[in-house]
Amino acid sequence: MNKILTFDELNNLAEKLADYSCENTVIALIGDLGTGKTTFSQHFAKRLGIDENIKSPTFNYVLEYLSGRLPLYHFDVYRLGEAEEIYEVGYEDYLEVKLNYHGEDTREVELRYIGNEAKEKEMLEYVGFSYWYSN
Repeated sequence: MNKILTFDELNNLAEKLADYSCENTVIALIGDLGTGKTTFSQHFAKRLGIDENIKSPTFNYVLEYLSGRLPLYHFDVYRLGEAEEIYEVGYEDYLEVKLNYHGEDTREVELRYIGNEAKEKEMLEYVGFSYWYSN
């Protein structure tokens, strides 16, 4: 499911996904440098009640934030040698958020729930993405 969002709408999406998330939710946030991954993570974490400064884990494999409603483990998987390595940490059923440049003030967002079609429909309805909308 793809949708074009302004930065304010993207921040709102991060907050809705934080509200939607429950224990053991895995979210793969994918995007090129500068597409807004860290800002998305900051809004997501704030909505979870995390007051720590959220930063990109570029120089760490994982940063842990344990002060919110749910723990947040912010991984940088850029340095994985092979895409299949991610399955070694139980990454078969997850929410995928892809951010792509669309314009100076907008990003194309693709949301999918990999491995669980029913959860995908539920999540898309929860965050306000029409299940039948595609752009």
